[in-house]
Amino acid sequence: MIITRTPFRVSFAGGGSDLANYYEKYGGAVLSTTINRYMYLSGHPYFFKSEYLLKYSKTEQVSSVENIEHPIIKEVLKLYGISGISLSSDADIPAGTGLGSSSAFASGLIHLCNIWNGTHLEKEQIAAQACHVEIDLLKEPIGKQDQYACACGGLNYIEFEKNGQVRLEKIHLPQDKYEQLQNKLLLFYTGKTHKAGDILKEQKKNTTDDALKVSNLHKMVQLAKDLKRELMNNRIDAMGEILNENWKLKKSLAGSISNSFIDEYYEKAMKAGAIGGKLLGAGGGGFLLFYVNEGQQEKVRESLSDLDEMPFSFDCDGTSVIYYDKVSIRS
Repeated sequence: MIITRTPFRVSFAGGGSDLANYYEKYGGAVLSTTINRYMYLSGHPYFFKSEYLLKYSKTEQVSSVENIEHPIIKEVLKLYGISGISLSSDADIPAGTGLGSSSAFASGLIHLCNIWNGTHLEKEQIAAQACHVEIDLLKEPIGKQDQYACACGGLNYIEFEKNGQVRLEKIHLPQDKYEQLQNKLLLFYTGKTHKAGDILKEQKKNTTDDALKVSNLHKMVQLAKDLKRELMNNRIDAMGEILNENWKLKKSLAGSISNSFIDEYYEKAMKAGAIGGKLLGAGGGGFLLFYVNEGQQEKVRESLSDLDEMPFSFDCDGTSVIYYDKVSIRS
């Protein structure tokens, strides 16, 4: 049996600039971190060596890879020529909540399949392969930030070059600043999920045709660069204002990114003492993130008492193999 664990990600600034229609013209950049909430995938040999038993939100038992309904599983198993596998998934967080679940799934499955076949990919290679599966093969209207964040792990500044290359730079903070940054970030679940692809299609169209929205995305990229500079100079409190400014700009990119429900809770948190925040992911639902000084956190929690808070800390490992029984795979 092989078990992989792949973290979910929290994006702070620059989201949307990882879409090809933007970065191929201008270049893009995001700053994000992974957190200690994970996608788990386990695979072990299936009794019927030419068949597949797949357990995720539903169960599939099929005799041909072409009959697999789950699109990512189908394409990855085809890519690696794997059959006779029993594959199961579990996750700490529901899909459609803005934390990069599909890319965590793709990255974790690619990692598992390489171990299964006795091959090795570096984490950035796993991310590139996940981009290939989701964007090139499945034609999903998504960007590249989630795959690199989830596969590589940690607090990262990620650049998307015009030629399609991705450059990832680790942000290193002194331990006390690192802990302060973690402790000032609060996550609240809105109770609503979304389909990222629909929102991203609208955003993609708008940031191709609308000069003002393109200009706003330029400003979001600059905010990612500014945040990198501030963090590298140990000025972590810049996070709050940059989150707030990024959220104002992000809402302008597509009408479906926010709604009256999200706006109401965002304003409640800001009035209670949050310095800044944003909705994670493409928009429409999922998790609200806020940067709050510790003296104001209880007031913010009280203002958002209708929402469930999810405590978290940062993850530094990226996709990892947490169990490997070589004998069962090779026998």
